[in-house]
Amino acid sequence: MFFLALAVDFDGTLASEGLVAAETFAALRRLRESGRRVVLVTGRELRDLCTHLSDLSIFDRVVAENGGVLLDPANGRRTILGAPPPAEFVERLRRRGVDRISVGEVVVATWEPAEQVALEVIRTMGLELQVVFNKGAVMILPTGIGKASGLQAALHSLSLSPHNVAAVGDAENDHALLRASGCGAAVANATESLALQADLRLRGRNGAGVVELVDRLLAEDHALVPPGRHGIALGKDPNGREILIQPFGESLLIFGSSGCGKSTFATALAETFAARRYEFCVIDPEGDYVDLEEAVSIGTLHTPPPMREALRLLQDDSVNLVLDTQALTLAERRATCAPVLQHLADLRASTGRPHWLLVDEAHQLFSETGTPMPTPPPAMIALTAYPESLSLDALHRFDAVVALGVDAVDRLSVIGHRLGRSSIFENAGASAGDAFFWRPRSDLAPVPFERIRPVQDHKRHQGKYAKGDVGWEHSFWFRGPVNALNTPARNLYHFVDLAIEMDDAVWEHHLRAGDYSAWFRRVIGDEDLAREAERIERDPAVPPQQSRQRIRKAIWRRYAAPAGDAG
Repeated sequence: MFFLALAVDFDGTLASEGLVAAETFAALRRLRESGRRVVLVTGRELRDLCTHLSDLSIFDRVVAENGGVLLDPANGRRTILGAPPPAEFVERLRRRGVDRISVGEVVVATWEPAEQVALEVIRTMGLELQVVFNKGAVMILPTGIGKASGLQAALHSLSLSPHNVAAVGDAENDHALLRASGCGAAVANATESLALQADLRLRGRNGAGVVELVDRLLAEDHALVPPGRHGIALGKDPNGREILIQPFGESLLIFGSSGCGKSTFATALAETFAARRYEFCVIDPEGDYVDLEEAVSIGTLHTPPPMREALRLLQDDSVNLVLDTQALTLAERRATCAPVLQHLADLRASTGRPHWLLVDEAHQLFSETGTPMPTPPPAMIALTAYPESLSLDALHRFDAVVALGVDAVDRLSVIGHRLGRSSIFENAGASAGDAFFWRPRSDLAPVPFERIRPVQDHKRHQGKYAKGDVGWEHSFWFRGPVNALNTPARNLYHFVDLAIEMDDAVWEHHLRAGDYSAWFRRVIGDEDLAREAERIERDPAVPPQQSRQRIRKAIWRRYAAPAGDAG
């Protein structure tokens, strides 16, 4: 299920003239039996609501007073979500002739045309209050209090996201409610302005419209809304159309050789998730995402992420999480991530969160060998430079594939062959570009596209380059003055080890050429280390052995290996 709850207005929606039909109650019961929640969101005060509904137990939460009060019917606990109305304000309204007035715990309710008097009194007293309309009714509330804020409080108490909620209403004060939901519906008797805003215009009036929506939720779930409503844009095809993936369980494989921009592309996607308020979790084995904005990172180059803390943070409906697993060996990483993946799958089934899981170096977890892993969860974005290493079962679970790099189509054809789709590539022809999108279950050939770019700079974590692998083409090559050697250092620890072995002539050749500072700056991305190396390179009085020690110490100060780490 994607839609895990229904938020429903009372007057004019659930009820007609204060009465709820038996068929409407029966529909709500069916919805709850499916495992979904029901939240009543009304402008009425609780004491007034109880004169029409003697039993509120069919609702998981009740938001009353247009967002001012939250009730948990199971235990009767009330939470006041706004400041009470000033007594002097109410008294002035009455002195100005507003006689039809009701004072709640947060709301002051009256009828048109009393809003003119209310606005004048608010202005005169300098109060921070707002006026909200509801088909002739007038509600005066603290600024910031409304059905959207009340729904948010209710969903927070239920550990649900607004994306996973459908909402239905009929009047002016339901605009914010529909906007705050993942699917907004208007009953047939709704105001025209609300109907124009809604994703769905129901045929039924009042409770009959609610029954119609419940039946469609049970039968269609996420298919209720068009793809663009929740779709995440990967980029645009040659015709300018957006290429979308959905959080309804679609999984995406992104692959390409080192340096082709996989992590940069993933950062752009994470930015989109954050901007759209989709919660995400990143499993990061190389420290590429620890500086990701809008996310909390736990774990370091030397310290594994504490799993108890990780599971606690995942329960929080406002946290995007990066699990930095650099400190773990491959076997430890698989053993640690297996229960996390299972927990994520269970959490998503019950709460809809996190909406997206991003797994970097996915071949480490979902290969044919090693510790058995849980089934790859839905709504997963997997990145790898080695898609050929993924198990066939994992490959079959991806709904879409993005291939990056100059060899993208050739490598896609290899994946297509493993999936039994070779014929697609026989007729695909040649296409220019370094980014291609393909849906393996379709009969369409891969499509070139212009990928989205991140707003924030993608900061590759320096820890990755201590004991990771910068790639063959980015390695530091010790060659010496006459190219007598051809020895690559593929990370900083390896560089330090090789530096000790190099004879003075080779070491001095690269030192005086400024090669060390250039590599630290261009490949490692550490400007401070590069500048310190430059100072050593520019000092002709420093003997080879001392320059080695100084550069080695500069590296260890920034990237000290854990005790006992052989690197």
